[in-house]
Amino acid sequence: MTRSGANHLAIPQPLGLKDARLYLAIAAMVLGNLLLPMALHRIPDAGRTFLPILFFTLIAGWRFGAKAGLLTGVLSPLANHYLTGMPPAPVLQALMLQSALLGVLAALIASRSHRLTLPILARVVLLHQALILIPQILQAGMRPAFATFELRLPGILLQILGGFALLWFLGRQLPQTPAPTREG
Repeated sequence: MTRSGANHLAIPQPLGLKDARLYLAIAAMVLGNLLLPMALHRIPDAGRTFLPILFFTLIAGWRFGAKAGLLTGVLSPLANHYLTGMPPAPVLQALMLQSALLGVLAALIASRSHRLTLPILARVVLLHQALILIPQILQAGMRPAFATFELRLPGILLQILGGFALLWFLGRQLPQTPAPTREG
C-alpha cells in the first residue's frame, strides 16, 4: 500500500448523536481513560507527567468527531473521580474543561486537515498545552509555566507518538463510516 493510500485510513469519522456507534466509541474511550491512568498511577506524579486522562480524549475527538471528544472529555474525569477519587475534587472542574477542550480541538483540526500526520497531531497537542498554560503564564509568569510544560513533556510525547500510532491502527482496523450528515 502506498504512503498516501495508508493515510486515507486515518481520515476522521465523525459520528452523529443518533448513531449508536457514537455512544459505543465514547464508552470505549472513557474506559481507556480509566484504565490508562490506573496503570500509570503506580509511577509517582504520573498524572501530571504523563497526562493519561487526556490520551483517549484526543483519540475520541480526532477519530469520532467533536461530540465524541467533548463527551469523552467531560465524562472521563467525572468517571475517574467517582470511581477512584482522582482527580481530586478541587481540580475536577478545570480538568474536565481542559479535557473537553482537547477533544473538540482535535476534532476541529482533524476535520480541516482530512489526514493524519505527526506534525498535524503535534500541532493539536501543543496548541492544547499552550491554551491551558496561558492562565498560568498570566498568573505566575513564564518560568512556572515552562516548568509545568517541562514536567508534562513525557505526556505530550505520549499523546503525539502514541496517539498517532493508535489512530493509524484504528484507521486500519475499524470500518470506514459513511459521510457525516447534518442531522446530529
